[in-house]
Amino acid sequence: MAILGDQAAATAIDAFGSVGTAMVTPFKRDGSIDYASVEKVANHLVELGNDMLVVSGTTGESPTTTDDEKVELIRVVRGVIGKRAKIVAGTGNNVTAHTIDLSRRSADAGADGILLVTPYYSKPTQPAIEAHMRAAADSTDLPVMLYDIPGRAGAPIITDTLLRLSDHPNILAVKDAKGDLFASSYVMNNSSLVYYSGEDALNLPLLSLGALGLVSVAGHVCSDRFAAMVSAVANNDLNTARTLSRDTADVVDALMNHMPGVISAKAALQAQGILDNRDVRMPLLPADEEQMAFVAAQLTRSGYLSE
Repeated sequence: MAILGDQAAATAIDAFGSVGTAMVTPFKRDGSIDYASVEKVANHLVELGNDMLVVSGTTGESPTTTDDEKVELIRVVRGVIGKRAKIVAGTGNNVTAHTIDLSRRSADAGADGILLVTPYYSKPTQPAIEAHMRAAADSTDLPVMLYDIPGRAGAPIITDTLLRLSDHPNILAVKDAKGDLFASSYVMNNSSLVYYSGEDALNLPLLSLGALGLVSVAGHVCSDRFAAMVSAVANNDLNTARTLSRDTADVVDALMNHMPGVISAKAALQAQGILDNRDVRMPLLPADEEQMAFVAAQLTRSGYLSE
């Protein structure tokens, strides 16, 4: 099992950190990226307790940003956070050659690691998924985190595929949003792969099973408590971890269960005064006033927004 003190866990901490947030990409009213707000959000996240920022993940609206924008986002985030946190670049997509090119460009821009999502829409077979991941991992010297999220990708990375991929020297970790706790536990117990929770509702269960950390959406608001929860589990203090999980439940509900995470995260950041607007790129639409009021109420209830 991947527990603190294991060589695999130590290597993953050094490569990725333990508490990460899949960072939003702020936009100006004209639809262009607001790089000044990118700096503000990145600094906010590091000060809130993140030692990893995922740039151009799903919550960063990677399907609607260009490769040039993705590369510039890495440069801007690196410029403001320095070495205070790791930058993991979301480079995976459903074209292998595109994934390879973006991974190389992201490395050149200053990324510390890459996040490879299962190729989506085409529903490739497991041998094809494995070949895609290996080709991408072969193309870079950076550490790789696989992103297993069948609800979005349309196909899981099954246990046997993960076990085979664990032999690749660059593939160190899995961001797990599959919702199959037994499968996750099995891979952790039978390979060197280190797990990060990629589903906020399952943060504590996955940590309790041996996950090293998390990559969150709700972390835009409550990664301070998530960091404390990760530390509590590592120290076998499950009473404290359960209390922290309960304390973050309203934020997790608000940001994960009622609208896409990027929409709710931007609403929360605007409510807190960190963002000037909550604009997203189509085909998404920003939170409406009712959604905004709901998110603000949940943040207030959790102590992250003053009444």
